Amino acid sequence: MRLIFAGTPAFAAAALEALIRSEHEVDLVLTRPDAAAGRGMKQLSSEVKQLALSHGLAVFQPATLRDEDVVRRIAAVGADAMVVAAYGLILPPNVIAAFPGGCINIHASLLPRWRGAAPIQHALLAGDSHTGISIMRMDEGLDTGPVYMMESIPVGAGETAGSLHDKLAKLGARAIVSALSGIVSGTLQAHAQPAHGATYAHKITREQARIDWKRPAVEIERAIRAFNPFPGAFSQFDQQVVKVWKAELAGVASGQPGMVNTVSEAGVVISCGEGALRLTELQRPGGKRLSAEEFLRGFPIAPGQRFAD
Repeated sequence: MRLIFAGTPAFAAAALEALIRSEHEVDLVLTRPDAAAGRGMKQLSSEVKQLALSHGLAVFQPATLRDEDVVRRIAAVGADAMVVAAYGLILPPNVIAAFPGGCINIHASLLPRWRGAAPIQHALLAGDSHTGISIMRMDEGLDTGPVYMMESIPVGAGETAGSLHDKLAKLGARAIVSALSGIVSGTLQAHAQPAHGATYAHKITREQARIDWKRPAVEIERAIRAFNPFPGAFSQFDQQVVKVWKAELAGVASGQPGMVNTVSEAGVVISCGEGALRLTELQRPGGKRLSAEEFLRGFPIAPGQRFAD
C-alpha cells in the first residue's frame, strides 16, 4: 500500500519506523512546522521529521491543511491511504476524502473511551485498569470513526504517562502494520464504535497539574503519575513551586489537607482530603529531580508546615 504518513512526536515516530520497515511504501511524511524551544529558542524539528529525513523520505510541513494548494499537493501524491498518529493538525473533510483507503488513525485508547487529545493522561487520572490502542478510520468527528482493531494492555500500579506512552507507542507501531495488512487482504473490516461509553480526554493544561490537597490521596497519587513527565504535578511551599514526581499512599491523614505530618529519609508525608501521601521524589525551581532524602538536605521541611493548594 502506498501511504502518506502524518505525525509529529515520538509516539508517531515509532509507527513511522515500523511502516518504513514494512512492505508498505511511505511516499510523503507530513509533520508540524519546526518550532522554537529551549532556553536559546532554537528551531527544533519533530521526532517524525528527523526520522523521515534519516531515511531519505520526502517531508512536507504545512502550517494548516485548510489551504487548497496544500490539499492539491497531498492529493497529487496519489497515495492509497494516509496514516495519522498524533499529528497535531485538524484534517478537513476534503483531506479525509482524498484517499481511496481513507485516513487511518492510531489512537492511544480503547475507543470510545478517551476520545481526544490526552487519552494516556486521562486513563491514569481515572484509575483505568486497562488501556490500549485503537486503529480507526477517520471521519469528520473527534475520534468517532469506525474501528478496525484494538489492542489492550494492563495499566501497572506505578505507571506514569511517560512509561505508558512508550508502551503504547510500541503497541501502536505493531498494530498499524498488522491492520494495514488485514485491510489490503480484505480480512479486516472497520466496525462502528458503540453508541454508549464515550468519554473525552481534553488537552492537559499546566493549571490542572496544581495539586489540590483537599482531594483524596488516591486521586492525587494518580495525578502525579498522569502528569509525569509533562507538565509535572506541583504545589506551593514556602513561596516556592515544588514539583512532585513520585508519591505513594501513606495511610491515615493527621491534620488539615496540605499539612506535613512526618519527614524522614523515606519521604514527606502530607495530609490529603482523604488519607495521606508520602512524597518520594521532588524538584525545586532550577534544580534536578531528587529523592526525598537528597531533596531535604538542601530544602528543609518540618512537620506542621503546610503545602498550599
